[in-house]
Amino acid sequence: MRDLIAIPCIFMRGGTSRGPYFLASDLPAETAERDRVLLAAMGSPDPRQIDGIGGATTLTSKVAIVSKSGQPGCDVDYLFAQVDISKPLVDTAPSCGNMLAGVAPFAIERGLVSAKDGKTRVMIYNVNTQSRIEAIVETPGGEVAYTGDARIDGVPGTAAPIVLNFMDVVGSITGKMLPTGNLRDRIDGVDVTCIDVAMPMILLRAADLGLSGTEGKEAFDGDKERMARIEKIRLQAGKMMGLGDVSEKVVPKVGVLSAPTKGGTITSRYLTPHALHAAHAVTGGVCVASACALEGTIAHEFAKPDGANPRTVLIEHPSGDIDVLLTVSGKGADMNVVAGTLRTARLLMRGEIMVPRKR
Repeated sequence: MRDLIAIPCIFMRGGTSRGPYFLASDLPAETAERDRVLLAAMGSPDPRQIDGIGGATTLTSKVAIVSKSGQPGCDVDYLFAQVDISKPLVDTAPSCGNMLAGVAPFAIERGLVSAKDGKTRVMIYNVNTQSRIEAIVETPGGEVAYTGDARIDGVPGTAAPIVLNFMDVVGSITGKMLPTGNLRDRIDGVDVTCIDVAMPMILLRAADLGLSGTEGKEAFDGDKERMARIEKIRLQAGKMMGLGDVSEKVVPKVGVLSAPTKGGTITSRYLTPHALHAAHAVTGGVCVASACALEGTIAHEFAKPDGANPRTVLIEHPSGDIDVLLTVSGKGADMNVVAGTLRTARLLMRGEIMVPRKR
């Protein structure tokens, strides 16, 4: 097949997302050519992604690129790529904590890490955020276990648990926990908290958008006027956070917050940023949880009080909830965070993706 190139990949579900996992060495080294290949593999731009393996949603148009790490104390490097559905755009600015759940299993499957009998610890360096994550994977008999009793909301059934411990997450993109220098800013008459822990986010009250905070897809994706208002705020916040013009970027993300209604710590509706996440991003969960512990933020005013350290922050979302085990030290803008969460992953398919030599 002279007109097609075969590229090895493993197709996996990671957390509540899914997509192809590649070895970096199997992809072009030059960024523009790499992005061309990823767009072709996923079938973008096209709303159905009919000519590729993308699932026509933001949660299923994601790519993980993995390689041996040169970072001290780390086993593998992980570069996340969000492949746009409607535009020829591959964004590597943000990370994805759900796809991250599949990185350690992939690294073991492809021989980058040797599995131990019982559990295997894999130290991952996140290239997007220049941070470290410890992944603990079930490996009885030296092989990755995918079946088990762990359950996460947004995924049917159960699977083997994967524990992720996030480190070095403060100032993931901007270099500061509070990029604007303030616990709160006011944009277009709306109070917001601009915060960067694992993921740069803008947090605002659901009530300020005319919402209760428990709404689903129709209240967001189906309301173009409301989404346009949120985007206007996001664009201004992006400049204030030092991210420049974010009209063609997926960061900062948006968290629409309210009080918990089902016994959790807080309710969050996470925007990706132009659509409602069906569940909640893990990195976004770490950010919201950290804001819950930071007095003076929008999140803190809603969060159910808890003086424990570490504390479990339970974030209610459209598909259930996500829990973050949060350990903090210091206060205010100097607060440091280590966050742990439980995810699952499943190997769906292994083989080769065929992409055109030229497109």
